[in-house]
Amino acid sequence: MKARQGGPERWWQTGVVYQIYPRSFMDSDCDGVGDLRGIVSKLDYLNDGTEKSLGIDAIWLSPIYPSPNKDFGYDISDYRDIDPLYGNMEDFKLLLREAHDRNIRIVMDLVINHTSDQHPWFIEACKSRDNPYHDWYLWHEGKNGKAPNNWFAFFDKKAWWWVDEVRKFYLSTWCRYQPEVNWRNPGLKEAMFDVMRFWLELGVDGYRIDVINWFMKDEQFRSNPFRPQLSPPDLQKHIYDRNRPETHDLCREIREVVDAFPDRFSVGEVYTTSAKDASSYYGNGDELHLAFNFAFLFKKWGAANFLQEIEKWDSLLRDKGWPTYTLSNHDQPRHYTRYAEGDETNKRARVAAAMLLTLRGTPFLYYGEEIGMSDLKIGRKQIQDPLGKKYWPILKGRDPARTPMQWRGSRHAGFSTADPWLPVHPKHGVVNVESQAGDPGSLLSLYRELIWLRKRTPALCRGEYRSLVSSPTEYLVYLRSYEGQTVLVLLNFVGKSVTAALRGNGNEVMAGKWEVLFGTDRLKGSRLEVSTGMGLQGYEVLIAERTEERNGGSHK
Repeated sequence: MKARQGGPERWWQTGVVYQIYPRSFMDSDCDGVGDLRGIVSKLDYLNDGTEKSLGIDAIWLSPIYPSPNKDFGYDISDYRDIDPLYGNMEDFKLLLREAHDRNIRIVMDLVINHTSDQHPWFIEACKSRDNPYHDWYLWHEGKNGKAPNNWFAFFDKKAWWWVDEVRKFYLSTWCRYQPEVNWRNPGLKEAMFDVMRFWLELGVDGYRIDVINWFMKDEQFRSNPFRPQLSPPDLQKHIYDRNRPETHDLCREIREVVDAFPDRFSVGEVYTTSAKDASSYYGNGDELHLAFNFAFLFKKWGAANFLQEIEKWDSLLRDKGWPTYTLSNHDQPRHYTRYAEGDETNKRARVAAAMLLTLRGTPFLYYGEEIGMSDLKIGRKQIQDPLGKKYWPILKGRDPARTPMQWRGSRHAGFSTADPWLPVHPKHGVVNVESQAGDPGSLLSLYRELIWLRKRTPALCRGEYRSLVSSPTEYLVYLRSYEGQTVLVLLNFVGKSVTAALRGNGNEVMAGKWEVLFGTDRLKGSRLEVSTGMGLQGYEVLIAERTEERNGGSHK
């Protein structure tokens, strides 16, 4: 796939994906935990086919499989069913039907780097070395009664756990309850591929694949070299337990499984902050369809910071794949909180939304970002996340970004009639869907308008990207162009007025007549004079289309 040549045509390239953390979206059975029927009840909010709805094209569901919930669904005990917390298989089929009736795709979270220690496969694997399932996991006899190497676990530090019955250690680089599978075992591989086929045959539209660059481990289990830095416990160069060359062969096999079903896709969580590493998982158009670039997500506020990563990411994928962009997810602090700056926070959120929804690539939104949900400080006794329990107070865990969706200003924010599994943010009385839905100046209205503008503007969802600034400190300016349509995007990242100096051939950039498609400080439909020095108000967002070229040809 060379997305820049002729532009993308697949829904997963032109659409907007909305991540739902099911425990926190909507509770339909009054137990304080969100569920599938709760999601069904809010599908019209997400996309009812009109511009009164948010307008998203796909839902990515965080794991909903049966689980002991030691890591809240990322420790799976049965890959072919629904956890009773969320409903049952009939509820899931209802969600599929109702979503597809609204042209909303359903993307499952595929967690196949590890299972729960309560999965039947692992229970069997622990019985004896001769058990058929034993080699489905990663084992080692150790060295002198100790772990075979220096690999550590993300939650537990200790990555190797002893089992008396087999006189071996098993590997878990997350926590002891998530033993890692052996992708070199043909039986395990085929079983996982069958899991993928099961849900694809049921009608799901794709997969977000968890930590895909951690799947393969060094066959010799060599220790990682030491890496000095200021942020322990990660003091290793992860050359033997992550990003192994063999992973790319496995990605090609996964791609074949997905491509056997028409119009499906895969997006990988490449758990790294290296855009170059992330781009490698596209292969030559024969590995992942998409991959997340976490380096973008971790950027500090500032036009120069974002431009650096946009240019790098776009260049890496120019002739080999289609980018993705996201600013928040279930594992990271919400960007509304990360970019907070007093009274300017909401204005920053508007600029961030406009950037996310106008760049070349697939935008991934996180539930609640469209209304400006922020992180909640959660007391130690209320923490649910094992990461927070382990490292508090150094790390507060991921709960602050997983609080219940704020639907109304009423008790429990309209999420449930029961006490929710996590506290509701106290700002829900002001920050909620109901209060913003009818307010044309709200953040929700901005997200809706930009998403629907993106849908009806081919240059924004299909077009090439070209920056018109070289090294800004305060603003971004770029063109999106597709089949004769040209759209100009100007984003001011500071709270003061600036003059944006446009790079490039002035006649090429400014020629023709321009019309405002969207503006925080300009009237929609008004004429725009484009010059090499464009004046922008503080935190202004301006999107304009060239309506007439130099030769008089119209694109309207």
